[in-house]
Amino acid sequence: MTQNLRTERLRHFIDRLALLLDQRPDEAALLDRGQQLLAELVAHDDWLPDDLAQPDPQRYQQYLVHCDSRQRFSVVSFVWGPGQQTPVHDHRVWGLIGMLRGAEIAQGFERDAQGKLVPLGAAVRLDPGQVEAVSPRIGDIHQVSNAFNDQVSISIHVYGGNIGAVKRAVYAEDGSEKPFISGYSNTRLPNIWDLSKENLAP
Repeated sequence: MTQNLRTERLRHFIDRLALLLDQRPDEAALLDRGQQLLAELVAHDDWLPDDLAQPDPQRYQQYLVHCDSRQRFSVVSFVWGPGQQTPVHDHRVWGLIGMLRGAEIAQGFERDAQGKLVPLGAAVRLDPGQVEAVSPRIGDIHQVSNAFNDQVSISIHVYGGNIGAVKRAVYAEDGSEKPFISGYSNTRLPNIWDLSKENLAP
């Protein structure tokens, strides 16, 4: 997928999400409209650069695709090797997760009366084109895994901040928290703004 990447799809998504945030919607409206925008993006698998789709045999990869200049949102590709999963973790900002390739399974958690973490409802499976939301308001603690033990899966995440710099936590079964800042797997961003190499004809 290195040739003829449709990077205009990503630029269009970034532009429309930025315009949506300019309107300062409440979170419910933001997540609702944002899910629609992300669903349109992940409905096509022809825009993500190959270097942001590479798995690692040791752990899942979190590649920064784009960060808003005011750090209002970031777009990240999560690349899951076969059988890989996250620890139980939170985000502390709103988030949208759209499935691009393969599938992933997310299990939400909540605290019981003793403060321990217990599953919140059934696990959710995301297949290509599907989108779900998270936030501290609607549920923010979960564990995510590749639904496959024999293939790579890729999901596109959009967060309400520069997620690689947000102070978050991973959780033990007893509910205790360990702070972490995730960072990113890549050190360079793709150049999606060079229009000189694209066919600009209408």
